[in-house]
Amino acid sequence: MSAGALVLAATPIGDPRDAAPRLAEELAGADVVAAEDTRRLRRLCGDLGVTLSGRVLSFHEHNESGRAGDLVEAMLGGARVVVVTDAGMPSVSDPGYRLVAAAVAAGVRVTAVPGPSAVLTALAVSGLPVDRFCFEGFLPRKEGERERALAGLATEARTMVFFEAPHRLARTLTSMATVLGPERPAAVCRELTKTYEEVRRGPLAELAGWAEEHARGEITVVVGGATGPAAGLEDVLPEVLTRTAAGERLKDVCAEVASATGLSKKALYDAALTARRT
Repeated sequence: MSAGALVLAATPIGDPRDAAPRLAEELAGADVVAAEDTRRLRRLCGDLGVTLSGRVLSFHEHNESGRAGDLVEAMLGGARVVVVTDAGMPSVSDPGYRLVAAAVAAGVRVTAVPGPSAVLTALAVSGLPVDRFCFEGFLPRKEGERERALAGLATEARTMVFFEAPHRLARTLTSMATVLGPERPAAVCRELTKTYEEVRRGPLAELAGWAEEHARGEITVVVGGATGPAAGLEDVLPEVLTRTAAGERLKDVCAEVASATGLSKKALYDAALTARRT
């Protein structure tokens, strides 16, 4: 019996003509195709002229853990399992990671079909530095959690790439402007490789205003890294505590320090309250 394998196959992020030639070969020859959305898979196969001969099953964030064991068992039995998500590379902010981990633990070969990537495409067209970057995926939905996550990135010198849903884009950009600074350069890339592709570049505060009316489609946000030495919460907290101990109002001190450093006023306030209690 031939050895089985797990194949993570990148799919187009918009234009089906961007599909790697080997994608069609892998889909046609797979024993099992695990797809995030089986309807999208059928449309993609139609675009590529592929006839599926293997078993097709749904494989998404809600059933990945439950199906990983059966898929690994099939691979151990010699099956070639191809995983595809709606767009881009499986396991990158998409289903796949748990299955990869299970396959690796079982000694199954894991390989990939390289292809389109919203992260790299947005980074390339953003106009921001590309020599060093990091991918942060989706930020938390709740404002407080989102701003705390951004506060942890305030001193990040690398260019940062995020995914965001269009209905949350304006709020996320506003949080970014509050925590990272209104003049921090950024680019909003929407509908990449599709008919209505658009890349909007500018300072975060300006982009936040634009997004109130123009957030549509698939969104990737690229944000410039911090330049020069930047203060973190731990750097300025002693000053905040000293000044408030001398009689200044905590809210006033936090507002002043946040304005001077680009840090989140709320994050500073919460940190000061926590320090007072300890």
